[in-house]
Amino acid sequence: MQKPAFDNPDVTVITPTSPVSEPTHGGRAKCLQRLIRLDLPVPRTVALSFDTVHRFTSGYRPDVSGILAEFAPSALLCVRPSSQDPDWGGPRAVLNIGMNDARHSELCKRIGARGATEIYLRFIQTYAVDVARLDAEMFDDLGGTGPEALKRALRRFEDEAEEPFPQDRGVQLAEILRSMARAWEGTTARLLRQAKGAPVDAGLGLVVQEMTLGGGTGESGAGVLQLVDSTTGKPQVTGRYLSRSQGREAVEEDARSIYLEKDPRGASLEELAPDAFAALKDHAARMRERLREEMQIEFTIADGDLHILDGVRVERSARAALRIAVSLADDGIITRQEALMRIEPRALPELLHRQVAASAKRDIVGSGIAASPGAATGRIVFTSEAAQASAARGEPCVLVRRETSPEDIRGMHAASAVLTERGGMTSHAAVIGRGLGLPCIVGAANLRYSPDQKTLLAQDGRVLNEGDEITIDGTSGQVLVGAVETIEANLDETFRRFMSWADAERDIGVRANADTPADARAAVHFRAQGIGLCRTEHMFFETERLTPMREMIFAQDAKDREAALEIVLPMQRADFLELFRIMQGHPVCIRLFDPPLHEFLPTSRSGQRELAEALDIPVSDVTRRIDGLTEYNPMLGMRGVRLGITVPEIYDMQARAIFEATVEAGREGVQIVPEIMLPLVSAKREVELVRARIEAVAASVRAERGADFTFRLGVMVETPRACLRAGDIAEHTQFLSFGTNDLTQMTYGLSRDDAGRFMSEYVRQSVFDEDPFHRLDSEGVGELLSLGATRGRAARPDVILSICGEHAAHADSIAFCRAAGFDYVSCSPFRVPVARLAAAQLALSDKMK
Repeated sequence: MQKPAFDNPDVTVITPTSPVSEPTHGGRAKCLQRLIRLDLPVPRTVALSFDTVHRFTSGYRPDVSGILAEFAPSALLCVRPSSQDPDWGGPRAVLNIGMNDARHSELCKRIGARGATEIYLRFIQTYAVDVARLDAEMFDDLGGTGPEALKRALRRFEDEAEEPFPQDRGVQLAEILRSMARAWEGTTARLLRQAKGAPVDAGLGLVVQEMTLGGGTGESGAGVLQLVDSTTGKPQVTGRYLSRSQGREAVEEDARSIYLEKDPRGASLEELAPDAFAALKDHAARMRERLREEMQIEFTIADGDLHILDGVRVERSARAALRIAVSLADDGIITRQEALMRIEPRALPELLHRQVAASAKRDIVGSGIAASPGAATGRIVFTSEAAQASAARGEPCVLVRRETSPEDIRGMHAASAVLTERGGMTSHAAVIGRGLGLPCIVGAANLRYSPDQKTLLAQDGRVLNEGDEITIDGTSGQVLVGAVETIEANLDETFRRFMSWADAERDIGVRANADTPADARAAVHFRAQGIGLCRTEHMFFETERLTPMREMIFAQDAKDREAALEIVLPMQRADFLELFRIMQGHPVCIRLFDPPLHEFLPTSRSGQRELAEALDIPVSDVTRRIDGLTEYNPMLGMRGVRLGITVPEIYDMQARAIFEATVEAGREGVQIVPEIMLPLVSAKREVELVRARIEAVAASVRAERGADFTFRLGVMVETPRACLRAGDIAEHTQFLSFGTNDLTQMTYGLSRDDAGRFMSEYVRQSVFDEDPFHRLDSEGVGELLSLGATRGRAARPDVILSICGEHAAHADSIAFCRAAGFDYVSCSPFRVPVARLAAAQLALSDKMK
């Protein structure tokens, strides 16, 4: 090995022992050192540290002579970026440094005039655009790639730059190093990498590497190779090779490139240069084993000799990343624990839902908040009735609303996706969308919704009409015109094994929020440990139940209310029995009726006339009753436990339905201890009053059915006062489930449905670090949770603690719950795998400390 001409840790030849590390020189430099340690044929390379590159931007001139002394005088060089994380990007590589008129003449004799001229032309164009900052269009009409084109290129460079193209290799290298450093420090580049998680002061290293050019009779060219498919993660030799070429861009963009393995569709490197191909596969396998990662190799062949220029982590989709991690663990290269730590929990939704293909063309017409992941295509409808009619015809549709309400539940069930003009991450559409696994975009304010004209007006002036086909990408928040290519969800055995490894590590329970049998089946499918929240109000919006509910609302006394609810009772009993059957003994926590009654009454004049006709009463009686139920702030009015106390017949009916379903399930062999949760509690007396009635109903059912059963009673803690008085409340309950959605609203005095209008500006100006409805506010809301948990456990040490808001699947929320001693978290069914993995990673992180 050639001895280094100098010994400087900031500018060093990469050898097996040189002082190179990722935090100082970047991932590419460190990877090249690892390849050298594996005795792979890596060309001579010099690494420049972060500090050195940073100084270039303030006028520091690099020791170009010292760098060049490491290479032969005639060697062409390339410079590549080396950031700490390759995902942070960086300036593009510059090849063929040292190319000039004299070198061109030499190469014409060695490799031929055509090849030499193409190399020189590529270098002139790259230098002009990336270093001299000239317009790329000046090279559009050079008239080919021959000698005359080269003369024109040199002349145009001189005309535009007002100086000849530099012929000195040292000048070229110095200017390229400075240009790449400045590009990294630019505002746009900095913002782009910060968006990918890079710190503000992220550094850039550079590597200067000798290029290899074949010129004899043997095969010469360049290519890239990897051993897995980037989309699926399955074993597959992937890549391309192109004779007489340089750089991965030339290989990937040139139609003349050939396959690597033998392929019936065309020529291959395996046939062209079998020895080089065999060596390449062997090197790739060694890299996988020793670097403990699937790597993509950039290589050149010079007169039949193989050279490894670079090794980078294979780009991969979420499903490929998971399969790769499992495969590495199966082969004993990494542990199962490390495999778990390699997958970001937030990437799992890509596996659980259909996604827009990475190669799909996107005609973006609008955007909003990506509230529920997945992709779906359908024709625009503007009402729930139209969505149901579309579903009945077997035609996929996208339900578009200004904002959704509980009345839209049936339409959301019928739709393939939902788009709303208003709303945030915890608005009605977002919460229900995630629960249903329905792609959903909310807060799409750049699409003007006109319900009267039944149109959507985009900012670019395009108008979308009812019946037009659009695609909702709930993962990115983009609204696309027409149908696009998608990739189906793929929950295969690899995924199930991976999640079983996560379950073996985590130390906190994960349940699902499930309101319907379909939700419950999804919860079981995703291995939830029970239902942590069943919102019963959604069951009342079915057509056959809505009329008796309205009759109950218009009833004059308790007897009439009971008569109306008698119609609903068998339906509710069947609902709960079906849930119990599906969950097969796993806990089911049922929240009793929560919303204000006005939500069940029609708002349109035509709807009010239909209701009057159904109830055989004057329309004036309907409007008078609606006016009587109107509240200034209904979400803080007569709802939840307040309704259960003032209109007790509703909770009596629901308790009876739960207990009768429990008895029936027991007779079928399904043993269940139902959990009954009271919403919006603020005082212990509320619990005492409702508990007394529920226990009376339980006693009545036991006597009538001749069967014994037990149940648990708990409270949904979603008001600040309930947190502060949790000790009093816990004395009368067996569990406290903290509803962080409403608790966040009440703590901030902020409507989650309206917060989207200004939240981005608040986050931008650092009023909030993050949207508190998207990420748990551990300081404010978290302090209330801690107080509630501490005081609840002090009064009743065995009280079960959980959270069941939309925050529950986030890693920081789970970390908070683990630290506070909570027993489980409960989230929407399609978020259960996310929570399971996040919990496992937190447990593993604690073990590693």
